[in-house]
Order: sequence, then C-alpha cells, then structure tokens
Amino acid sequence: MPLSIPQPDRLHRALATARAALLAERNAQGHWVGELSASALSTATAITALAIVAKNAGPAAPAHQPLIERGLDWLAQNRNADGGWGDTIKSKSNISTTALCWAAFGVVSGADAKHSSIVHHAEAWLSIHSGGLSAAPLDRDQLARAIIARYGKDRTFSVPILTMCALSGRLGEGRAAWRHVIALPYELAALPHWWFAAVKLPVVSYALPALIAIGQARQFHKSTRNPITGLLREMTRARTLRVLENIQPPNGGFLEATPLTSFVTMSLAGSGHANHPVVQKGVGFLAAAAQSDGSWPIDTNLATWVTTLTVNALAENGPLPADDASPIRDWLLAQQYRAVHPYTNAAPGGWAWTDLPGGVPDADDTAGALIALRNLNAINDVTRDAAAAGVRWLLDLQNSDGGIPTFCRGWGHLPFDRSSPDLTAHALRAWSAWRDELPQKLRTRIHGAMERAVRYLDAKHGPQGEWIPLWFGNQDAPDDINPLYGTARVLHALTACDAPENIVRLDTAECWLLTAQNADGGWGGAAGIVSSTEETALAVDALAGCLAKSRQSDAVETALARGALWLVERVENGAWREPAPIGFYFAKLWYFERLYPLIFTVGALGRAANLLRR
Repeated sequence: MPLSIPQPDRLHRALATARAALLAERNAQGHWVGELSASALSTATAITALAIVAKNAGPAAPAHQPLIERGLDWLAQNRNADGGWGDTIKSKSNISTTALCWAAFGVVSGADAKHSSIVHHAEAWLSIHSGGLSAAPLDRDQLARAIIARYGKDRTFSVPILTMCALSGRLGEGRAAWRHVIALPYELAALPHWWFAAVKLPVVSYALPALIAIGQARQFHKSTRNPITGLLREMTRARTLRVLENIQPPNGGFLEATPLTSFVTMSLAGSGHANHPVVQKGVGFLAAAAQSDGSWPIDTNLATWVTTLTVNALAENGPLPADDASPIRDWLLAQQYRAVHPYTNAAPGGWAWTDLPGGVPDADDTAGALIALRNLNAINDVTRDAAAAGVRWLLDLQNSDGGIPTFCRGWGHLPFDRSSPDLTAHALRAWSAWRDELPQKLRTRIHGAMERAVRYLDAKHGPQGEWIPLWFGNQDAPDDINPLYGTARVLHALTACDAPENIVRLDTAECWLLTAQNADGGWGGAAGIVSSTEETALAVDALAGCLAKSRQSDAVETALARGALWLVERVENGAWREPAPIGFYFAKLWYFERLYPLIFTVGALGRAANLLRR
C-alpha cells in the first residue's frame, strides 16, 4: 500500500541529503572503510602490553614510551564522572574496563603517583561494584570473584582480565597473584582443529590465541600441582607456540583486534618470551594501530561490513550507477576467501568483516557480501561462481537447530558460537537473493536450509514476538539486549524474501515494534529507551517492508510515517550523524561506528520513499 506522510517533499530532500553524504564517505578505491570509536578497554590493554614488553625484552625492546604516555593521558582525560571507565566514551562504567584501566596505570612506572587521584577513584569504584564499600580498601579477592561471576562459564574474557591484573601487579606478588587466574588447557591446542568442539574448550572458537598464550603464562607463574597435567603442558609448550605462530596474521594482529593481540603479547612477554616472534609482530601491530589522540579502537576497521551494509542500503532506492558499482564489485570479490583459513580452518567461500589480514570469515559478513553482490546488479560467470561458493559456505555452517552461528558449526555451548536470530535472518536474505540464479542441486539445498531457518526463528522469538540479536545491544535496556535490532532484522528478512513454509507470525513482530515506539516517533533498543538514529531507522526499514508486502495496516502506516518524520527532522537539523554505542564486539564489548547512522538512515528513507511513489 502507498504511504501517506505530510510534506513528502521533505522526505525526498532528506533522502537525497543522506545519500549524498554516504556516497561522499567512499575512499579513493571506491568503497567504504568507516571509523570505529576509541576504546578505553583497547587503550588499557595496548598500554599494558607495550609496557610489559619494554620491561622484559631488554635492549631489544622497541622504544614505545611516547605511545604509552599518550595512552595513559587519554585514559586520564576520558574516564567517567563516577571514577570508572566504559568501553567507549559514550558507555557506562563497567567492572571489566575499569579493572583493566586501573591495571594499566599500575604497570607503568610512576603512573600511580602521577595520576594518584584517578587511581584512587578507580579503586573506590571497583570496591563498590565488586560488593565492597568505597571507604574501604579494595578487596582484590572480591574483585576477582566479581569479574569471574560476570562471565559465568565462559572464560574467554574473565581469564584475560585477571591475567592482565596479575601481570600488572594489581593482584599481589609472585605465585599468589595468580590464584584467581583459572588455568586454561592450552595443551588442547596441539590437537587437530576438528577436535576442539568435541573437547568443549572453555573459550569461544575465535579465542585460540588467548588460550595458548594466557594458558602458558598461568603455567609459568603458577604451575599445576598435578604431575601428569604438568608434564603434558611442558611437552606441548613448544608445539602450541608454533600453532600460535602459524595462525598469527602477517601484520601481527589477531582478528585485527587490539585487546586480543594485547593479551597474547603481554602474556608471552610476561612469561619468558618477550623476544618471541609472536610478541615482536604483536608489538608492531599495536604500534601501528595507535590513533593520533593516544587511544586505540576495538578493531582496525569493519571495511567489508560497512561496504556491504552501504551497498544494500543504497539499493533500497535503486541500483548504483555502473561506474560506481564496478570498482565496489571488484573489491568485494577480492575479499572472498579462496582457501582454507589457517585460523579457524573455515572452508573457502566466506567473507570477513575487514579487508585486512587479521579477518576471519563469518556468517554475518558472508551474508552481507552475497546480498551486496546481487544488489550490484551484474550477474555473470564470475559473480555467480563467487555467490555459489558463498551460499555453500553458509549452508555448511547451518547448525542442527536450523540457526546460523558466527564462525564454526556445532560448537554451540558458549556465546558467539551458538545460533542467533540476526545471523539466521541475514542468511535467509542471502539465500533468497541468489536462489534462482544457481544450479538446481544448490537450489534444493537452499530450499531445505530456508525451511529449517524459518522453523528456528519461529522457535526463538520471545513472548511478545521479539527476537534478541547477538552482535548488537543497548546499554540502557535490561540485560544490555537490543530486541529492536533483532526484531527489525528478522522482520526485514521474512518480508524481503519468499521463505518456504513461513510459519512465523509477522503480525506479532509488527505489534512488538509498534508498542516499542516512543512518544517522539523514534525507537530505542527496547520500549521506553531513548530514541537513536540507528534504531529508529531499522524500525522504519522493517515496517516499510511490511507495507511493501501489502500487509495493509493503518497502525503500521501511522507508526512508519511518524518514524520517517523523526528521521527527516534529524537529517534536517544535522543530528542524524551522531552514532550510538549499540554495537557489540567480541565478549560483549561496546563500540560505535561513525557510518552506522548514515547507512541505516539511507536504507530506511529509501524504502519509505519507494512507498510514497507507489
């Protein structure tokens, strides 16, 4: 049905403004790179890694004292008013990031004295939030227990945090400092890769480097008292270090991630391996990743991800001109992995989030790239072969529950490895986009996979019809979840593609979106949460898809019109460019990306404009 909106010319002008702004963000090669927020957590871990290498590498240590000093100054200038730190400058203080920043000041000689007031207030914050009193000295044991409790059975992040605190001297001296650092079975890294799911590693699939390096650091400082386990670990020490060397990217950055690379670098440097090649390459990566203001981002860039998001948003209002599309298509095809990935053993055919060597193929980026290739509107043997490989990659990733995980099929028991609705919805759209262009045998597989995916989505919606995503959250919502993002993405997928045997109640999801709309016409991550550009745009985009499917509803049309006008007003007054910290990185670390509000606004207004023209 057509959309009725007051002053429709305003929407068209806002769309033109938003499209022009987004197109202007291309780099010289014709694609998008974006800009990730500075991260207090990344800055703290990088400072600590560089400082521990400097202390232990002797004359061979690179001279990075200026980077360390600038990083400490940035942390000092960007703490929250309550004395703690959040992951970004827009994030609430949390115990993990505050503990890491506190540790960073402790590892650098003279920093505690120079920044004594900051360190004192950080300790007071940690005391309160680990269950103590601000007036009492910080109880290190209580702090360690609070950090472990925050992550439960998943050791992916709690053990690295406590390792850094131990290395920095914040948990005491000698062997006693390591009593709360849980031993990681790094000897398992010597097993063939296909064993990892079966032995149920206590870390998620992407954390193998941390398992090896931190496990070895713990063994070095506080070896196990079990003689058999101790012997096994000593026997596999050299072999697992070789595994670490083999999976380290040429630029030194594991997953292009400053925290992960820092944890590996500091752990090895602090346990007798300060001049190891892995450490040297890690230091090189960290030095190159430092920003001019003294901070480090959570990752180098999300170039592939933001490029595919942008292409797909622009396509909502018509295909890109051929001269614009051609270089993007060539660049995107070049990002597809054509060999088995040395890190995760992923088969050829997938895409990662970045064009840099630390990337790892994953479901969300592979789906996004497949949709973008289809939207770039040039189907030939090259693009069809690339799409077939990508489609097969996603098909082979599908879990037995019908859902799609991030990296590895069948791991399942820890976050970021199990199936999730947002990834499953994205895969549905990708399969649907290419289904009719591929051979019959592959079409049959796609049909069956889509049926299983729809059944998974039907089983995973919440009591009010909402879905919870994996890679996005909202710090003001209960449990940091973002049902707006999850529901909008699933609804978009189910209305954008003809999913077989679609048994999902779309009207229930629509109703959830309508009840979550704020009085100002916008949306936040959940009902009653302050409106943001990104979340409002996602809701508008999803509701526009419902109307485009001829799901006539006066309530949906009214909500869509109010949301579109909210976005139009933000474009008109310039506020639409302000990003919100809704992104979740590995281990639920918050980030914001400068291009997200631009991308999502273009997609939403483009879909709404299409309805105006009907």
